[in-house]
Amino acid sequence: MREKTNVNDVDRSMYDFRNEEKDVYRVKEGLTPAIVEKISSEKHDPVWMQNFRLESLQIYNEMKVPDWGPSIEGLNMDDIVTYVRPNTKMSAKWSDVPEDIKDTFEKLGIPQAERKSLAGVGAQYDSELVYHNVREEVAAQGVVYTDMESALTGEYADMVKKHFMKLVTPRDHKFAALHGAVWSGGSFVYVPPGVSVEIPLQSYFRLNAPGAGQFEHTLIIVDEGAYLHFIEGCSAPKYNVANLHAGCVELFVGKNAKLRYSTIENWSKNMYNLNTKRALVEEGGTIEWVSGSFGSHVSYLYPMSVLNGEGARAEFTGITFAGKGQNLDTGTKVVHNAPKTTSYVNTKSISKDGGISTFRSSVVVKPQAKQSKSAVSCQSLMLDDISRSDTIPAMDIRTKDADVGHEARIGRISDEAVFYLMSRGISEEEARAMIVSGFADNVSKELPLEYAVEMNNLIRLEMKGSIG
Repeated sequence: MREKTNVNDVDRSMYDFRNEEKDVYRVKEGLTPAIVEKISSEKHDPVWMQNFRLESLQIYNEMKVPDWGPSIEGLNMDDIVTYVRPNTKMSAKWSDVPEDIKDTFEKLGIPQAERKSLAGVGAQYDSELVYHNVREEVAAQGVVYTDMESALTGEYADMVKKHFMKLVTPRDHKFAALHGAVWSGGSFVYVPPGVSVEIPLQSYFRLNAPGAGQFEHTLIIVDEGAYLHFIEGCSAPKYNVANLHAGCVELFVGKNAKLRYSTIENWSKNMYNLNTKRALVEEGGTIEWVSGSFGSHVSYLYPMSVLNGEGARAEFTGITFAGKGQNLDTGTKVVHNAPKTTSYVNTKSISKDGGISTFRSSVVVKPQAKQSKSAVSCQSLMLDDISRSDTIPAMDIRTKDADVGHEARIGRISDEAVFYLMSRGISEEEARAMIVSGFADNVSKELPLEYAVEMNNLIRLEMKGSIG
């Protein structure tokens, strides 16, 4: 592959292309009962969901905007369109997807990824899924992978009703309530007991419309003794108006089951990313989070693991890259609710050109969680003297019979390391990019291959031609 030599060669054109809106259906800007009822009508919701949406809207109106994190003053819900439907129906055949939308996902590499290495793919464009397919051999195992609307009104309706927003409730925070009111799209996955899905499932969310929000809901249930790797990707072109992402992910990991959930969020820098993700893990179960946060203007993102059964485990591996104009407030939370539970957190954050990166961790060990262990490690790298990096750990330990540790390091690129590499004939820009890539290496190793390449390309994009 040809070596990229400047920023113009490696711009964000892979993500910043946009399509002209053709015959799309939009609700009005803002957030009113009439708009929520219209969305519910468009989605053909059952009565219980119609009521749930309106109750969530009432809760949203009662709750205050968070005042402890980055400012979201630039986000005005009166200007946000909460539902945009593309001019197409969902298809299980790629050939049936409209050409402009198909071209979008072709550029993002989704069909190639499906053909090469994925058990199933869901592709969402604005507020609706436009394509969904699962391999026959995976479906033959009893694995269910479908869009949320089909699950809500089809044969899995009772399972959806039992789990929907029970782990993340509308009262958790203001934007969880917003999600409950206007959610649209997303994926439903059920893996039966003892079934191991050997190749990953993937969902990709693309927001094309300016001034819009995307509110997909992902609900995954991995039953006893089962295994799944689920990959999620997100992107959007850049506009000069605010866009909003307030999705929700609920993961239910059964007894002795294992779920790996990998996410790369590469939103444009006009995006407010206010996403909520949570996992409930039963006895002997494992949740593995692999998280990459590269885009958005402001992020509030803290995947949470509730270890509910004896011997349950959680691992969180994350990387955050905050550049110019970005304030990324990320981290994770773990609640140890049972004996002999284990959690391990390993995060890396990089900030440059005035970017702000904040890592928050919360470890709660309940009195009944005896013989539990938790280790938190967070490392931050600042590439210049105008950027900022903060670490805010919190630990609430209610039993003496627990082993809990925290380690944090914040630093800058060593001039000696740069000099050493330059003395070996490497340019200063390349030397700095190599050091940053090495810093993030143990995280990139956990990512699916295509996303590891994407992450490293992003680092080189940020480093080329800009000496810290």
